[in-house]
Amino acid sequence: MTIHHAEPPSCHDTVTMTCPVCQRPFKPVGRQIYCGDPCKAAAYRRRRDAHKAPIVIPKARPRRPITVYECDSCGERALGEQRCETCSTFMRRIGIGGSCPACDAPVAIHELVDQEVTT
Repeated sequence: MTIHHAEPPSCHDTVTMTCPVCQRPFKPVGRQIYCGDPCKAAAYRRRRDAHKAPIVIPKARPRRPITVYECDSCGERALGEQRCETCSTFMRRIGIGGSCPACDAPVAIHELVDQEVTT
């Protein structure tokens, strides 16, 4: 006994096929694969949209570790620490920033680019 797999005919106009989109039977004309233009368009959109990368929304980050603070009493700066180690007082927020690559001192972004940073 031989098992035959059903394949769409190449150009037999009298054979009925099933539309791969809507699953309705239809009689193909020539090398027609879909029952009509709406199903053909739907198949195209599915193929086109299947290759799009998913949108990844980054997780919210705490801002304190990337915030520069400065003490009003002694002028010392710290990155991510709100209390001055020298004076033991709370420091004021300067802005979002990081450590300077040259001297490792805390520096705010708006001081480097001369533009306010919004977060």
